[in-house]
Amino acid sequence: QVQLVESGGGLVRPGGSLRLSCAASGFRISMHDMSWYRQAPGKGRELVATISPTGSTATYVDSVKGRFTIFRDNTMNTIFLQMDSLKPEDTAVYYCYVVGSTTWGQGTQVTVSS
Repeated sequence: QVQLVESGGGLVRPGGSLRLSCAASGFRISMHDMSWYRQAPGKGRELVATISPTGSTATYVDSVKGRFTIFRDNTMNTIFLQMDSLKPEDTAVYYCYVVGSTTWGQGTQVTVSS
């Protein structure tokens, strides 16, 4: 069964950090571009970052450049999103996604608030 399970979300103060994980099962992520998306309350789902199969290339939405880092460990079959200097506007449910597929995780809530 193909599955993605996100973890690592929570409540953090502005300026803080979180690291999200997305563990895949039922397939090997090493063959796929992988992405993180987010969806804030009342808004559509937004692409945050994408990483190539080997991790050599990563792209980011402008609003997170310099603060977020996407990376992967193919031996662990897991991708990560390191989020630093968090802002209240980063509050959202974060999802991982296999690019070009219909495979999504269930999401993990990130709340940035003082």
